[in-house]
Amino acid sequence: QVQLVESGGGLVQAGGSLRLSCAASGRIFSNYAMGWFRQAPGKEREFVAAISWNGASSYYADSVKGRFTISRDSAKNTVYLQIRSLKPEDTAVYYCAARGLGTGTRKDDYDYWGQGTQVTVSS
Repeated sequence: QVQLVESGGGLVQAGGSLRLSCAASGRIFSNYAMGWFRQAPGKEREFVAAISWNGASSYYADSVKGRFTISRDSAKNTVYLQIRSLKPEDTAVYYCAARGLGTGTRKDDYDYWGQGTQVTVSS
């Protein structure tokens, strides 16, 4: 079992930046690929970014490439999502997720989920 707790969300103006964190506990963090997803009101949960178990590979949705950066610190059992140049359409609840096998881009690929952190971008 893996427990995930996100933090770092908030209200920010368009063009601003945020760094989301996801602290993991339970099983060995380095065994898991990690992902970030987001869900806007009335929309499906969508893939944002993923990082491999060792941090060597990362993947991004086309909508966030060049603005979002995923990283992980195994010593702190934490995965991060650095968000720059925020847009109003980035407004959503952001979730981190853990997967026991390789990285995935579908929400069904992931086994464990956090409770989410709200990001609101004002125009």
